[in-house]
Amino acid sequence: MGLVPPNFITEIVEKDLREGKYERIKTRFPPEPNGYLHIGHARSIVLNFGLARDYGGECYLRMDDTNPETEKEEYARAILEDVRWLGFEPDGIFYASDYFERMYECALLLIQEGKAYVDDLSEEEMSALRAEGKPSPYRERSVEENLDLFQRMTRGEFPSGSRVLRAKIDPAHPNFKLRDPVLYRIVHAPHYHAGDRWVVYPLYDYAHPLEDFIEGITHSLCTLEFENNRAIYDWVIENVKGKCGFPLSPRPHQYEFARLDLSHTVLSKRKLIKLVEGGYVSGWDDPRLPTLRALRRRGVRPEAIIEFVRRTGISRNEALIPMDLFEEVVRDDLNPVAPRVLGVIDPLEVVLTNYQGEEWIEAPYWPRDIPKEGSRPLPFSGRIYIERSDFSLNPPKGWKRFAPGQRVRLRHAYVIELEDVVEEGGEVRRLKARVVPGTLGANPEDGVKPKGVIHWVSAAHALPVEFRLYGRLFLTADPEEGGDFLKNLNPKALEVRRGFIEPSVAKDPRETRYQLERLGYFWQDPVDSRPEALVLNRIVPLKEGFKAS
Repeated sequence: MGLVPPNFITEIVEKDLREGKYERIKTRFPPEPNGYLHIGHARSIVLNFGLARDYGGECYLRMDDTNPETEKEEYARAILEDVRWLGFEPDGIFYASDYFERMYECALLLIQEGKAYVDDLSEEEMSALRAEGKPSPYRERSVEENLDLFQRMTRGEFPSGSRVLRAKIDPAHPNFKLRDPVLYRIVHAPHYHAGDRWVVYPLYDYAHPLEDFIEGITHSLCTLEFENNRAIYDWVIENVKGKCGFPLSPRPHQYEFARLDLSHTVLSKRKLIKLVEGGYVSGWDDPRLPTLRALRRRGVRPEAIIEFVRRTGISRNEALIPMDLFEEVVRDDLNPVAPRVLGVIDPLEVVLTNYQGEEWIEAPYWPRDIPKEGSRPLPFSGRIYIERSDFSLNPPKGWKRFAPGQRVRLRHAYVIELEDVVEEGGEVRRLKARVVPGTLGANPEDGVKPKGVIHWVSAAHALPVEFRLYGRLFLTADPEEGGDFLKNLNPKALEVRRGFIEPSVAKDPRETRYQLERLGYFWQDPVDSRPEALVLNRIVPLKEGFKAS
């Protein structure tokens, strides 16, 4: 099976190769370096790089950097880093800004052929006339005047926004995108990659098809919001092929697919910027965010993201994908690679009155249904911590954890029974219990039937940990519900607890993911965790599900 699951685009690729339309396919992933990549971009990354890998082609990474006011070298570096983190190496790394000279030559050609003109209208005036399907009063300028004005625009003789170059197509075209679209605008701003060479910059609809043609792209894959833009894409290609150094054929073709949209989060760059700059999160790598660097810091593996894209498929049907599915994929990915260890997030002390000294229990890392071997020595002593939520003074019906008159087994260790409860100020501070003799391990004394199994750590040996419990960023599947997405932020998307973990983790590689039994999957925060001050991020909870309240 290929990396990309069968879909309408793989059918197109296979047909094109079978019919000899192209000798080999070339795709590209063309992000604009004006922000950090998020999980929505993963679908395009996997699709473009996956098609090239599956069909023996090439895939390029292209920085679609035609807007000097919003783009930064920082973002370009981060994009390449994220692509490589997902496991893909581009066959070429290109910048749209490297093609500005050739784009300019093509613009001169369009002017000379009477297919482009310089317009002096303001943005508001132009929008109003386009909406009415009326031509600009500057539409019939002569070729000579247009060439002179465009060259003067290029020399920087006019202020930003004062003039644009427009395609001369049809001011009343039924496809609004073809109503004499803007090809170039004036921006007096330095470009992070091209420097100060240019003061006129091409717009996406003009630049993108030329970039594809220059690079020999065969299948230009875009999300559905660019479907109407395909008409401009084709217009540009048809008016430059056989000219400006371009061949008559083969030429690139644009195809659209549905973007990846995930519940309980936002994938809009504008909204993500508002979250970051407004201080609602700690930065672009805050594990509550859907950015790839945030997911990486949280502990999600790239294999899980690729599988998520595969499982959700490629189609033209837009749908909101439930966060439950993403979490399920992450759990499925971690289950066979995350050793099981013991930790306590909200500790309640238990003193074992009839146990003296300590002993080390050889405890397996893996449950029986995972065919792996491995164990670690687990210390046991007369003072332990259990999870506070695993004890109840007045248990409800069906309670299968610790309570008065109700025995439980400590995972890998003994069965215990309650003797006394120490309370202070109406709160349970400490428990006193006794070990039931002969109940160590998997062969307890006949007749001992504990109600359940709970996790624990030895108080004398456990390592202190700051647990960061990450949940869903928003309370509602659609954060826009009610109008203001910020009002739906989940106040419990991050809860910080002080607890303990068994000492075996101190010897493990830093990047080890764990399943803390009955608590979820965790790993060390790669930024803040230190050997002397462990910080563990919850990657994803266990299957019991998520509760915002």
